[in-house]
Amino acid sequence: MTKIAVVEGDGIGHEVIPVARRILEILHPEYEYFPVDVGYGMWERTGCPCADREIDELKTADAILFGAITTPPMKDYQSVVLRIRKALDLYANFRPVKGEWFDIMIVRENTEGLYSGIEESTPERATTLRVVSRRGSERIARAAIRLVQQRRGHLTIGHKANVLKSDVLFRDICMSEAKSAGVTFNDKFIDALALDILQHPAAYDVVVTTNIFGDILSDMASYLVGGLGLVPSANIGDRYALFEPVHGSAPDIAGKNIANPIAAIRSAAMLLEYLGDRKGAALVEPAIGRVLAQGIRTRDLGGSAGTREFGDFVIRDICQQL
Repeated sequence: MTKIAVVEGDGIGHEVIPVARRILEILHPEYEYFPVDVGYGMWERTGCPCADREIDELKTADAILFGAITTPPMKDYQSVVLRIRKALDLYANFRPVKGEWFDIMIVRENTEGLYSGIEESTPERATTLRVVSRRGSERIARAAIRLVQQRRGHLTIGHKANVLKSDVLFRDICMSEAKSAGVTFNDKFIDALALDILQHPAAYDVVVTTNIFGDILSDMASYLVGGLGLVPSANIGDRYALFEPVHGSAPDIAGKNIANPIAAIRSAAMLLEYLGDRKGAALVEPAIGRVLAQGIRTRDLGGSAGTREFGDFVIRDICQQL
């Protein structure tokens, strides 16, 4: 039996993930869905945001539907997301940004870089070690190249090799892998790349970059499609996979039924595609499009529909197509 771990997390995760789960349950009632509780709320109750027990539970799942986690800026608080990515070795982060006339896939190295977690802090100085390894660079480059070969066939390597020696290694490895695979590629400094994506999004296909650059670049690119509430992501490793909206826990709007569930719904569609149900995944995007075309929108898109209400319209449309 296919097992899906459902992690609502914190904040609006408790509102958008139930919508996405309902869609999965309609398309696959035969799956086993089980909750896993991690996050800041868990830390407040138990003193631990994510224990070994929760990691072990996640490892039993065929795929993970993940919400959003609040990470307070405290020295003694361990990032749940970073821990899960490392424990499950989810080294490839895929963030699609797709509009009517452009289709960009940002591929982000997910386990090292400036999010290495190797840090020291004193009252006078704090340091974070930026780790870029040959192994990490090779496998993210190969993951991006596989996508290039499936799509239009162009790779852009984002880096800051003119300033960071670690990015020289990353750039050179990505270029070497692209040459070996015979794919068309170019490279750009990340700051110039960020501006050019906003100005000329149709010029880009697959973009590969390091951890923090990919994080910032994909958040920025969400502007092209209406904001963070619309952008999904997949975190893929060799054995495990986790799917989550790009947005955070948004505590300022949590519990108000105004969060946009589209990113979570699209993340569920990516989960279905990962599990091999392309037919089910293909029902989701047209349903979202038809609902939006009716003028039904959440507040961030200029409408008045609530999280649950918007989800109900999408679910109704999907059911009509079954």
